[in-house]
Amino acid sequence: MPNILFFNKPFQVLSQFNDDQGRETLAAYIDMPKFYAAGRLDYDSEGLMVLTNDGQLQQQIANPKHKLEKTYWVQVEGRVDEHQLKCLRAGPVLKDGPTKPAKVRLLGAETKNLWPRVPPIRERVSIPTQWLEIRISEGRNRQVRRMTAAINLPTLRLVRVAIGNWKLKGLNVGEWRLEQTEGPQHK
Repeated sequence: MPNILFFNKPFQVLSQFNDDQGRETLAAYIDMPKFYAAGRLDYDSEGLMVLTNDGQLQQQIANPKHKLEKTYWVQVEGRVDEHQLKCLRAGPVLKDGPTKPAKVRLLGAETKNLWPRVPPIRERVSIPTQWLEIRISEGRNRQVRRMTAAINLPTLRLVRVAIGNWKLKGLNVGEWRLEQTEGPQHK
């Protein structure tokens, strides 16, 4: 039976085990031989990563054609209006074409339990911020950041909280847990 490792990736950690530029990598947190990331999370994004010791399962989790939904909590600069929400839900047009429709909702108190980011985001007294939950099944490069930028809401912080039915809940930043699984929809 394959093993799956769930990891809460900190800000500015690469989603790989080595780097020729000396940046911090998964190796600083995970000492499990033969585990490989099933997909990636940008250097400046945080949250849930799934790693496995099974190559076939790794491909199934990472491949966008399997439509495994990913859930992000996104702190944006500015106030979100209904028109912007509709644009995200319809799938904004990016330089590489239109995105698939996203599931989007405004967040409230649920973000209060997030760990503080180190270093903290820039805050401007005169410009408010707001949190959104964005769920997508595509995996384009920096897609969520480009989607919010396309509707004039720059992303300040991006945290992946779920991949399919797997959730970040219970993992502090920099922590991981190991489980046996039968496939990507197992909880």
